[in-house]
Amino acid sequence: MPENNRPAPRPGQEHFVAAPDVVQLQVIDSVDTSEAPSSMWRDAWNEMRRRPLFWVSAVMIVVVVVMSIIPGVFTTALPRSGCELSNAFASPSAAHPFGTNQNGCDIYARTLFGARASVLVGTLTTTFVVILGTAVGAIAGYYGGWIDTILSRITDIFFAVPFVLAAIVILSLAQERTELTVAFVLAAFGWTSIARIARGSVLSVKNNEFVTAAKALGMGRFAIMVRHALPNAAAPIIVYATVALGTFIVAEATLTFLGIGLDPSTVSWGGDLSTGRGAIRSNPEIMFYPAGALAFTVLSFILLGDVVRDALDPKARKR
Repeated sequence: MPENNRPAPRPGQEHFVAAPDVVQLQVIDSVDTSEAPSSMWRDAWNEMRRRPLFWVSAVMIVVVVVMSIIPGVFTTALPRSGCELSNAFASPSAAHPFGTNQNGCDIYARTLFGARASVLVGTLTTTFVVILGTAVGAIAGYYGGWIDTILSRITDIFFAVPFVLAAIVILSLAQERTELTVAFVLAAFGWTSIARIARGSVLSVKNNEFVTAAKALGMGRFAIMVRHALPNAAAPIIVYATVALGTFIVAEATLTFLGIGLDPSTVSWGGDLSTGRGAIRSNPEIMFYPAGALAFTVLSFILLGDVVRDALDPKARKR
């Protein structure tokens, strides 16, 4: 319709067009290509570092790690030196900040040195569980078919066995119970949950466009699973591993408390809890300090797991 024959616009419907020299489209539509492209991991890190809970849990974990690796930073005493029965159940003092146990040993030193065994077992177990569970779950979820059926049934069989009960039975038959032995036994029956998580996560990404593009380029199935499917399915696996580390530390302490876990000669929180339970009525501090250190460690990993879960979950970020 010619411009002269157009009807007059109604009130409130007038159109205003700015002059070309006023609106510089090249400035408005320009894109900054100098910045690195964003990714899920970069967004998750930006989300985590803005949360105070992340820094609180990080500081707690750093303290636990330093206690495990170099306990001499916090004390010059040794857990087995200076143990005298004449000094049993001594009150807290400058020489013994937490007092002494029934054998006259320094509770403060034993609490610090006990972190090494418990954290080492938890770390080794989590590593074994992540490797085994992720491999089984990823292969079952990506290849499907009869491979998925067999691996899923094997997972169900192991999942039906309580891993702490199975660990008690197997460790009771072991001649030597070191940190590596306990970690292997716990991992042998604790990988099923992460296998299910990995299988479901790989199933959710195996039909995405980037997997189809990799197939079109001629990439093999195993290479696609390792290079494309697993990295994009790793978020729930990382979240579970962070929380599971604290769970396995508690499992080791439970087994050692029952006399089935680490050898009695190994300084650990579970061992100190076991030896101190006889004096819990008269001297409860003997169990309070190792139990408090155990709770502090588990809480730090649980808090970190909550932060990582919220950061890697887009729906949680939107909420």
